[in-house]
Amino acid sequence: MRSKHLTLQLLDCAPTCTTLRQEVMQGLQQSPKTLPSKYFYDEPGSRLFAQICELETYYPTRTERRIMQQCVGELAELLGPDCLLVEYGSGNSLKTRMLLDTLKDLVGYIPIDISKAYLKEAAIALALAYPALEVLPVCADYTSEFELPVPARAVRQRIGYFPGSTIGNFEPMEARRFLQQIARTCRGGGLLIGVDLKKDFTVLHHAYNDPQGITAQFNLNLLRRLNQELEADFQLAQFRHYACYNPSEGRIEMHLVSLEEQVVHIDDIEIPFKRGESIWTESSYKYSLEEFARLARAAGFRVERAWCDEQHLFSVQYLATL
Repeated sequence: MRSKHLTLQLLDCAPTCTTLRQEVMQGLQQSPKTLPSKYFYDEPGSRLFAQICELETYYPTRTERRIMQQCVGELAELLGPDCLLVEYGSGNSLKTRMLLDTLKDLVGYIPIDISKAYLKEAAIALALAYPALEVLPVCADYTSEFELPVPARAVRQRIGYFPGSTIGNFEPMEARRFLQQIARTCRGGGLLIGVDLKKDFTVLHHAYNDPQGITAQFNLNLLRRLNQELEADFQLAQFRHYACYNPSEGRIEMHLVSLEEQVVHIDDIEIPFKRGESIWTESSYKYSLEEFARLARAAGFRVERAWCDEQHLFSVQYLATL
């Protein structure tokens, strides 16, 4: 076990503090104010999100898990042996174990995540649980350009894995560009992706406004991170989590609302807030099956299979490159 720990190699392409500062300042100085949702996922943020995924009101995780349990055998037959599995935003990799247990003669697994400490912990746990599997973790903003590590064995095809509803966090044009990037990386292979579906807005409201307040903690943790890493002076008690569904755009919008008029400082820059002004921290677009099929085709994929739960809350889709 110890030697497996020591031989695990992590490719570090993590965003620098300079990149974080530039993107944060750009977002906070525009109107409306925004922050990139990718920066939710430092180590505390990643752990909070793992708690969100287990909440009763947060349907995507448990619904996706049930769909995967039903379709994973069919998926293994569809993909065949000698695949390289590349996961975007791997987090704790718990969902991935179902694939690692079922896919035939998997060549290797490349988990990509922006949280280095969380990635290391998850990658070591997987390397110990699957000693015959080559685990090649990459710490990176998965939307950026970087070279994937090369496994020791020959790869027949690359299969991307993008579970959860994270594709919804992209604006539609950004989603198309990101899917095009995956299509280039996995040319000749495909992408297994989770897609959240359009549904009654009350279900969405409860999913993003849980009574335990974990989602609120997750949202506010972004400001705590900026205080720690950029020496900002956000007063967390003066901001409140707010999430709502925008039916005309088909998306959940998540905000941090200033409870009073105030000024926040980052370096020598003053960032004024009016009372009621918000920082837009995340969007989560919901798709119909037809809408997502059009997006996938525009990005260089075709929908080979789509599996849904009985209530049509969520879908797991396998996209083949064109």
